[in-house]
Amino acid sequence: MTIPDFAFSEFFPVLPAAVLLLGGVVLMLSEVFLTSTNRGYQAVLAAFASAVAGAVAFHNAFEPARLVLQGFAVLDPFSQWTTVMVSLGTFLAVLLSAGFLKHRNAERGEFYALLLFAAAGMSLLALSAEFITLFINLEVMSIATYALTSFLRRGPRPAEAGFKYFILGAFAAALLLYGAALLYGATGATKLVDVGAGLSAAFAQQPALVYAGLGLVLVGFAFKVAAVPFHQWTPDVYEGAPTPVTALMSAGVKAAAFVALVRVFLLLGAGIDRSLLFTVFSVLALLSMVGGNLMALPQRNVKRMLAYSSIAHAGYMLLGVAALFAPKVAASEPGLFAATPLIAPGDVAPLVFKGLLFYILGYTVTSLGAFGTIAALERREDETRGNTSDLERFAGLAQRKPGWALAMAAFMLSLGGVPPTVGFLGKLFLFSAAVDAGLLGLAVVGILSSVAGVYFYLRVVVYMFMRPAPADAPQPFRHWTTELALVTSAVAVVLLGIVPGPVTEWFSRAGMIFGQ
Repeated sequence: MTIPDFAFSEFFPVLPAAVLLLGGVVLMLSEVFLTSTNRGYQAVLAAFASAVAGAVAFHNAFEPARLVLQGFAVLDPFSQWTTVMVSLGTFLAVLLSAGFLKHRNAERGEFYALLLFAAAGMSLLALSAEFITLFINLEVMSIATYALTSFLRRGPRPAEAGFKYFILGAFAAALLLYGAALLYGATGATKLVDVGAGLSAAFAQQPALVYAGLGLVLVGFAFKVAAVPFHQWTPDVYEGAPTPVTALMSAGVKAAAFVALVRVFLLLGAGIDRSLLFTVFSVLALLSMVGGNLMALPQRNVKRMLAYSSIAHAGYMLLGVAALFAPKVAASEPGLFAATPLIAPGDVAPLVFKGLLFYILGYTVTSLGAFGTIAALERREDETRGNTSDLERFAGLAQRKPGWALAMAAFMLSLGGVPPTVGFLGKLFLFSAAVDAGLLGLAVVGILSSVAGVYFYLRVVVYMFMRPAPADAPQPFRHWTTELALVTSAVAVVLLGIVPGPVTEWFSRAGMIFGQ
């Protein structure tokens, strides 16, 4: 066997993940040899590893797009900016976890190690360019999040959430792997570039095999991004998991899965009819945007409401994915899914990539802040009850904690897409890209469903500022790391909504995605 000779530059894209994995290993070993009950250093070490990984990925984001490691991975701005945002989300989740775990006397090195392992899997998933590598990285991310979901093991809800997530996640991963095996059988390749090149001939000879393989791969990804009708796990898992873990899952897992989905189908789409992918992603976007908002409307549990709303946000991002595959359709053929591009199809992709990355960034800081506020209001003795995140918990928060109420109001307005927050600009970029691609009908549906979603976001604001605090309202548990995470998220939500210029210029480079 010949051992390949790799240049050091070949390892650039995996360096952030290596930093995260090294941090996780150090944390695991330190827990084994710990002789003191003081574990405060563990959060510091995990935050440091996240910051270093983000800095390395930021440097890599300005490298030219190319395949590395014999075509098993790709170095391009799209994957590296995703790693930057995953590292940012992990950093904020670590800050939220420090106070959350200390208040529950549950500080353990394995918790932070699992956070770093999950983040490493997210980073590697975003740069995977081969099916076997992609599946392994998907499982690295998934297994760590399965364990984190039921980490506290207090009451039935964490165990139920972990069990549901594991069973459904394993089933979805098996479908994805089986789909990849079918595509390998049809093309004789596992590298995405080679599979895409061979699909045209395979489709002519064995169309049923290709359809089945693509369908199963799509179902596996649809589960990870929580698209309707593969969303059933989301509310129970989000509610049962420790809230800092929920925050990271809502942002990091979704970001990595979306980038992997875009890369896989962009490369495979070279060998099949793009109108098929356009129709499938349009239907998923429509169902997720409408269904997510409708299911969130009656929720009084804020954590479950945010879980359902995350499904709607997945729909908005799927709208951008559908725009990537929009075919040229004559203006005389109108319809909800018909596309009459306003600009050249080749000019749409950079706008979509920029819009997706900006939306992921905005959703990351917003969801981390929103779930962080929920975590700060939770009490240890309420973990076995069902009203921990009820709307009544937010009543009168402006009188008890005005700073927290202002921050939560900013997060709710951002999720609703109200200016001048980052959520407004994120939706503006995605919807405008969809309109430019000719998806006017879907864009209108997205805007209307987003307007409907403002209702349940503003309901939280009304409770905080216009409802009196209950007589037995508990005093929120304070910890400086929690407040630092909330301040950082709130400042980012407002600042990115007012001055997005430098960030959007960086994200414009993501149009150089390899394989476009």
